[in-house]
Amino acid sequence: MGPILFLSLFLVAGLGLMLFGLVRSRQPDSIGERLTQYTERSLSLEELELQQPFYQRVMVPAARSMLTTLGKYGPKQSAERLRTNLQQAGNPGNITPAIFVGLRVVLALVLGLIITFATFRSMALPQALMYSAIGFLLGYMLPVIWLGRQITGRKRSITKSLPDALDLLTISVEAGLAFDLALQRVTQKWDDALSTEFKRVLSDIRLGKSRREALKEMATRTGVEDVQTFTAAVIQADQLGVSLSKILRLQADQMRVRRRQRAEEQAQQAPIKMLFPMVFLIFPALFVVILGPAVPRIMSGLGGL
Repeated sequence: MGPILFLSLFLVAGLGLMLFGLVRSRQPDSIGERLTQYTERSLSLEELELQQPFYQRVMVPAARSMLTTLGKYGPKQSAERLRTNLQQAGNPGNITPAIFVGLRVVLALVLGLIITFATFRSMALPQALMYSAIGFLLGYMLPVIWLGRQITGRKRSITKSLPDALDLLTISVEAGLAFDLALQRVTQKWDDALSTEFKRVLSDIRLGKSRREALKEMATRTGVEDVQTFTAAVIQADQLGVSLSKILRLQADQMRVRRRQRAEEQAQQAPIKMLFPMVFLIFPALFVVILGPAVPRIMSGLGGL
């Protein structure tokens, strides 16, 4: 009876401790609540994650995982070239090359199947197959067209903001600031694609990369000829020990001249671009207004013959 009694007491004590722990855990932590009134409690990773919307916590990771999986089975392309194009577009949505290929496959399937179901019921088989093929091809090419427009817009934005940024950079260096501090001054002044690239350069330098490597990577990411010229001049001045303020002054003057030349070129192209809407939109309306009253007379004269 001794061991049985001892085991029974042990079980009762254990059960009592469990019940006490459950009751204790359900009671409000009054001390913690009083402390939170005067101090800010640091949130855990789980609480920070739960504060995000549902689509960011569940739907976006699931979609990225699905697109990555489909991208592995998609057509094999030059991943390095696609990665460079995504960098030149500014990495919209943090898209990887695999996700981009998966997005092309998904859009091709979705658009192609929609057009297939819509045309097979109302058209003949050859026409339905032709429209389905066009749908698959269009869905597959839409991400490429979108990426090209993103790259073009970002390059245009960088080219437009580079002369003003170089002017501020030159003034800051001539005032006595170091090149890195002058870049930081430019990033504080503007918030555009070029300032984002300058922030990336400063971050790379802080992480241990040399200025030469950081500037070369920026020239590759942007793909803009003016930025490549600017980075090459800064790297050459750094290697040869030339005064950086003089190089920046020359680069700023050259960029302003190029901006003026681009504006003059666009002004010379304006009459040619205006010719097509004038021929197809304005001239027909003028002909209708001018020759319209004569049409009934001409028709009546032809009818009399």
